[in-house]
Amino acid sequence: MTQDFDYTVAQDFGTALLLGALLGIEREKRNVREGFGIAGLRSFVLLAQLGAVGGYLGVRLQMPWVLPCVVLAAAGVVVAGYFAGLRTRPEHAGLTTELAAIVTCLIGALATTGHREVAIGLGVLTAALLAYKQPLHALVGRLGGDDVLVGMRLLLATFIVLPLLPDHAIDPWGALNPQKLWLLVLLISGLSLVGYVASRWLGPGRGIAVTAAAGALASSTAVTLALVKQSREPGARTGQLAGGILLAWSVMFVRVLVAATVVCPAMLRSLLPAFVAMAVASGGLAAVFLWSGRQAAAAAAAVPIKNPFSLVAAGKFALLFAGVQLLLKLGQEHLPQSGIHAIAALAGLTDVDAITLSMAERARTVVADTSLAVTAIVIACASNTMVKAGVALALGVGLRRHMLLGTGAIAVAGVAALLLG
Repeated sequence: MTQDFDYTVAQDFGTALLLGALLGIEREKRNVREGFGIAGLRSFVLLAQLGAVGGYLGVRLQMPWVLPCVVLAAAGVVVAGYFAGLRTRPEHAGLTTELAAIVTCLIGALATTGHREVAIGLGVLTAALLAYKQPLHALVGRLGGDDVLVGMRLLLATFIVLPLLPDHAIDPWGALNPQKLWLLVLLISGLSLVGYVASRWLGPGRGIAVTAAAGALASSTAVTLALVKQSREPGARTGQLAGGILLAWSVMFVRVLVAATVVCPAMLRSLLPAFVAMAVASGGLAAVFLWSGRQAAAAAAAVPIKNPFSLVAAGKFALLFAGVQLLLKLGQEHLPQSGIHAIAALAGLTDVDAITLSMAERARTVVADTSLAVTAIVIACASNTMVKAGVALALGVGLRRHMLLGTGAIAVAGVAALLLG
């Protein structure tokens, strides 16, 4: 009897072979570049096929010992190749290719044991780690001891502190849930760390536009203050500096949009028009100002951004966020909608993240408050932008015309989007 062709099995084996080829191509290019290597394209494809066959037979024959034997055999071949290469070219001693070969065998096994998506994700990630050797080493070289400690603190805050916090309200009004508060603190800290890492990866002297955009993920206020300070130096290129400030504000609008919709995805449709309008208005003028000064001197000073995460700073933000949550809860019970708007405007004077996450949490739990939450977040961002604009107007030298134009365009865009929406 003829058995029907099993397309799922074919896809599993095809995935394993393609991932082996992807990793093998990267290693083959490295072998050509360095003139040495124990495994290339064909070897990696065969290793992926070996793992795939081992995984398939283990599942089909219900003999789980088959796959460990296959992996051990592959590891033995890889180790033998390593020592053979070490004897002939000791200066090329290293374990990256050998470990990648074993990982390839295991990825092939994942593809045929019902975990194809996991295999694809790990395969692509492994290929990226192999291909971006130099940028990753450069990034590590730019990190200091304090940065490593900060990473450890973030892991501590995520995997030790978070599970220990109670997952229920601890106040009489039902506004403060410690675990949710800390989770939102980690969300903002994570976004800030993305900006910080981007700034360290790019390094100094990469231009105002790049450093401002990367730094704004950590703190648009810090970028604004840094560029305002640069405008006071002799020979400062005020047009480009104003463009960098407006670009940082544009990134801030996008960051707020992402943070709010991560907490409450239902807000995306309501938030999108206003925040896209403000981001486009700010980013468009930033592009004009930066483009107009493109023939000025090539490199700009880097925006000085410190590592934004510390347990003390996270604790302070948690207290600020808790205070905003409590004010909003009391305002909901005792104040009209205008009172919520006033709280949002006051909170936005110092920090836009706390009020953003507070209102997003309200919108997630109280569906009827979505419109109120959207308006409050826009007001908070407008308030925060006005404060930064005031700093630029008061302290910036030669920035006033640019900043007035940019602030006015943002305000008009935001109000128009709200009214039309």
